Amino acid sequence: MFEKLKKYCECIVPNMAMELELIDDYFEEKKKKKKEFLLQDDKICNFVAFIAIGSIRHFHIKDGVERTCYISFNNSWITYYQSLPHSSMGKINLQAIEDTTVFFIKQKNLTNLYKESSKYETFGRLMAEQVAQRAIEIAMSLSTEKPEERLQNLLEKEPFVFQRIPQKYIANFLGVSPESLSRIRKRIVLRKV
Repeated sequence: MFEKLKKYCECIVPNMAMELELIDDYFEEKKKKKKEFLLQDDKICNFVAFIAIGSIRHFHIKDGVERTCYISFNNSWITYYQSLPHSSMGKINLQAIEDTTVFFIKQKNLTNLYKESSKYETFGRLMAEQVAQRAIEIAMSLSTEKPEERLQNLLEKEPFVFQRIPQKYIANFLGVSPESLSRIRKRIVLRKV
């Protein structure tokens, strides 16, 4: 059941074949239908999840308006680090944009897994670094790039984003209206011709 996660782990931390079987003991599979939540604001995030297939939208609500912070796709780790270590209430929503399967580990089990195998502690550190790097890239992109540049970067990483994600979420993530997104997308397509 967890073969995709095991292959991913083995690529990140080599020589952990013996430890891979621990995944069966500590992780659980969750299937989320389109629009179902993995986490809602004002709830405690007590898990880390690996997206096996699908996509998750990270968003918060400010003044009654949804603000998309990020969209995670297959082979991504998701959590809300501001809530996880302190069991504090979160201000983020994690919602499936399409039918999504995640492999889920609760914080308590993650701590036990780290104790059982130092290789998972190394793996956890590498994943935390990856999430931190992604947050820095997003912050830098928002502060230095125009929406057109951000869209081009998104299309390079996820070329099928428009087939998988509603345009309104992409526009919201880029900080533009859906109409502006259509114009930006058209300019990008015309430049390629």
